[in-house]
Amino acid sequence: MSAAEESETVFYGNWRQPSRAGLGKLSAAATFVLFAALVATLIANMVGGLVPAFVTAVVSGAVLFSLIRKDGHGLTRLHRIGEKVMFRRARRRGLTVYRSGPAGVVPTGTCQLPGVLSATRVSEFVDSWGRPFAVIAHPAVSTYAVVLAVQPDGDALVDQYQIDVQVARWGHWLAALSGEPGLVGASVVVETIPDSGTRLRQEIHSHIDARAPELAKRVMDEIQAVYPVGSAAVSCYITLTFTAATVYRLGGARRSLEEFGPEVATRIPGLTGALSGTGAGTVRPVGAEEIARIVRVAYDPAAQALFDEAALAGQTARVEWAEAGPAGADALRDRYVHDSGVSMTWMMTGAPTGQVQSNLLTRLLEPNQRVARKRVALLYRPIDVARAADIVDRDVNDASARLGNMRRPTERAKVAYAQAVRTSREEAQGAGLENFGMVVTATGTSSSELADIKATVEALAASVRIRIRPAYGAQDAAFAVGLPVGVVPMLHSRVSERVREAL
Repeated sequence: MSAAEESETVFYGNWRQPSRAGLGKLSAAATFVLFAALVATLIANMVGGLVPAFVTAVVSGAVLFSLIRKDGHGLTRLHRIGEKVMFRRARRRGLTVYRSGPAGVVPTGTCQLPGVLSATRVSEFVDSWGRPFAVIAHPAVSTYAVVLAVQPDGDALVDQYQIDVQVARWGHWLAALSGEPGLVGASVVVETIPDSGTRLRQEIHSHIDARAPELAKRVMDEIQAVYPVGSAAVSCYITLTFTAATVYRLGGARRSLEEFGPEVATRIPGLTGALSGTGAGTVRPVGAEEIARIVRVAYDPAAQALFDEAALAGQTARVEWAEAGPAGADALRDRYVHDSGVSMTWMMTGAPTGQVQSNLLTRLLEPNQRVARKRVALLYRPIDVARAADIVDRDVNDASARLGNMRRPTERAKVAYAQAVRTSREEAQGAGLENFGMVVTATGTSSSELADIKATVEALAASVRIRIRPAYGAQDAAFAVGLPVGVVPMLHSRVSERVREAL
């Protein structure tokens, strides 16, 4: 390969949200309401005269207006009203306040996980390579999740050509997920937390020589006291969520946790091995005790110091899944108060427009001094290969219909149609198709820090050209989605995906 080819910049993009055909700029739901309003107005005029027809037209116009006007995040007035109504209803019913432990409302007297994680349970199995791994069961939606811990290599001192190869292999790995039997979701969680310096102290204590000069000992003591200050530890996890339904078997019966564990144990080595060359570095499955500790620290950040001190003393602080939740939590409309932390969670409402480079998310993922604890979760929902062709073909037809319904087509409509055609062409050539999203969670020690944290996170998102908004009225559920525990938001939603797209 020539030097000119090596220096050529590679861009990525062409992601888009499928559209539904409607009249002009109207969505499918708004178009249906428009025609229903016209019919209702005509009937009211014929039956009752002008006054009933006028009242019908005004009411229908108000409903139609709530479906047409959208804010910068693509949400209609109906969306925003629904958020407030559902949160107020939950608050009146006392569902936003949680207390556990011996004095709490949990019958067992344990610190059980709240909300969408309340019914989850964990079992541990051993894969084909003899590595223990945890399976998190979500009985409410009949799914099982497996967590992998990875240590990304990073892009320091790595040629751009090698980075492009790693991105391509990561894309192939994501595309292959659509062919993985029973897989309904995947997530990549990148977490940055303050480094207590425990690993550095362990390394120094395990290699220090009692016969070393006093000056060398004083230098090493000063290093372990000063170096951890202001530093951060970065952890990365990949979570794979499978359905319990054996849709690819005859009969289609649901697998129990005891049946699923040994079955997925034979597949984990292949899934971890396929990540080689993607920049994921060392990949290993996460055991039951480790995932319980990760979740426990997320809900109670102060517990991190206890685990670090136990590790420094050569001990193991064991945490059961039944004790991984908070002792108390309060879900407010714009924040989530839990044990020793106060968190705010944002959801992505708009992906970067145009073409981007491979280092787009660097500023958002890397540690930030103004946000000590930050967790960025990239959510993927692979689409089955059998359905992908129908989806892209329908998207092309809808974009074409929307373009044809306009007397003077806008450039945005033309670009949307061109993107739909390109996506259909890439899918026909073997590319995978999947939905993706992002959830960002930042945690402080008190509510007074949230104003500064909010400004910092939103500035970071703007710098990487991503549009985000707080998960108003659903901060507790969004917090759980950002954890590496395999929560697939769409499976927990009461509104179907087709209805959301139509709105």
